[in-house]
Amino acid sequence: MNNLLIELRQLDIHQAGNWPATFKIAALALLFAAIIVAGHFLVWQDQIEMLENIQAEEEALKNTYLVKKVSSVNLPALRLQLKDIEQSLGALLKQLPDKSEMEALLVDINQAGLGRGLQFELFKPDVQETINAFYAELPVSIRVTGSYHDIGAFASDVAQLSRIVTLNDVNILPGNDGKLVLDAVAKTFRYLDEEEVLKQAGGK
Repeated sequence: MNNLLIELRQLDIHQAGNWPATFKIAALALLFAAIIVAGHFLVWQDQIEMLENIQAEEEALKNTYLVKKVSSVNLPALRLQLKDIEQSLGALLKQLPDKSEMEALLVDINQAGLGRGLQFELFKPDVQETINAFYAELPVSIRVTGSYHDIGAFASDVAQLSRIVTLNDVNILPGNDGKLVLDAVAKTFRYLDEEEVLKQAGGK
């Protein structure tokens, strides 16, 4: 080991061609390793990151292609499903009155209560409608007095109206002479006319 250290000290960098073969091989190995390390950090690392990004992009494009391919294969079924949805929506829209029919619907609700012998203490449509995407909602505050059976029959009659009406915030309290008092909000709905739909779309 001492002889090796002595020989290393005696080496002249300017006369590397005269070095012993062992030292020449070791120096070349170190130089090669230094070139590899420098090449990795200065050149190859960026290229490796670029390759990984390209591979990730390729994978994303493959997934997008597969999704579009599945959609393309299922296109006839999707079109048929869309047609069914449009028909169902049309049927539901027919259950919503327009502006001109709202008054008749309110009369139907009132008649449903009177027909069951209920006494109306309050029947007050809200002055402000709630406007949604393609329909408007009108709450009607009601308070009726009657027997348990008559109030139940009234709720059933309202549910069976040809137009959609829901009873919300239902509260039943005991009244006089064994009667019950029903406080509720009957919500009726109507579809928007073309002008209102355009106004809603423009407002967004």
